[in-house]
Amino acid sequence: MSMIPATILTGFLGSGKTTLLKRVLTEAHGQKIAVIENEFGQENIDNEILVADAQEQIIQMNNGCICCTIREDLRATLSDLAARRRKGELDFERVVIETTGLADPGPVAQTFFMDDEIAESYLLDAIVTLVDAKHAAGQLDDRVEAQRQVGFADQIFISKADLVSSQELSALQHRLKHMNPRAPQRMAHFGEAPISEVFDLRGFNLNAKLDIDPDFLAGDDHDHDHHHEHGEHCDHCHCGHSSHEHAHGRHHHHDDDVQSFVFRAERAFDPAKLEDFLGTAVNIYGPRMLRYKGVLWMKGTERKVIFQGVHQLMGSDLGPAWKAGEPRVSKMVFIGIDLPRDILTQGLEQSLV
Repeated sequence: MSMIPATILTGFLGSGKTTLLKRVLTEAHGQKIAVIENEFGQENIDNEILVADAQEQIIQMNNGCICCTIREDLRATLSDLAARRRKGELDFERVVIETTGLADPGPVAQTFFMDDEIAESYLLDAIVTLVDAKHAAGQLDDRVEAQRQVGFADQIFISKADLVSSQELSALQHRLKHMNPRAPQRMAHFGEAPISEVFDLRGFNLNAKLDIDPDFLAGDDHDHDHHHEHGEHCDHCHCGHSSHEHAHGRHHHHDDDVQSFVFRAERAFDPAKLEDFLGTAVNIYGPRMLRYKGVLWMKGTERKVIFQGVHQLMGSDLGPAWKAGEPRVSKMVFIGIDLPRDILTQGLEQSLV
């Protein structure tokens, strides 16, 4: 059977996850979706839209969607769903996991890479994060969980934008861009978001992303204030590095724990040196690295090397060939919590040919 695409839906308490999910579940989009409520609190979607039998863990919706409320092990639930799908007991095409508002999405994402059985059945598509415009400033100031949710995101939806001024909204958008420069930002008014901006984002599939959007790695340097030798982002999915280099600039700066920085090099990487350095960096800083992504010029191959990671899990793949006349440049983005940009930059520079 084909692999099941999975979407992780995250966001702080009250950000509108349930509203967005409710729309996804009830809309006539023709897709059969299994929703896993990875909840431990009271904020459950079945309280809102389902009259659930407390004894029944899996509820079939009238439009073919399935809803599960999970208070045990996520891995076991995913395994059970896949097994029941193979047997023909359940019919669904994709999975959405709604995390609790206080959750760090990192361990949820790691589930799809660390367990062979899950990795064979599911394809992690993207992490979608909702941000409440009205309360985001305070949440981001006070709660590292809210910052991590932004740092992990492949797509950010801003809810309740109608409740703030245009200046407040602009300041929030800049702050989010500073924390996670690679995640597009969209408004979601009462859960109104096109399905195409929720599903099939391929945030964990760089080759596909490059094929779909050849300008994906185009520079966003104007959004950053660190233009010396390195200053672009790349498209990899690994944990991140953080730094305070954007502290100066036109905008009011928040000392967010989660920050991004970009590294760019116009010399090729030595594969062995880079592998040694990244392995060491991930061992030391992995828990603080949220997402890191890159398209690399590697000595010994005529193809781009695409690497990505989440926390301590890192992988790479061969991408398309460098085109004739195309500038060969390595571009990497790191998103993480208080990561030592100077140490990481120095190590990357020493890994160049």
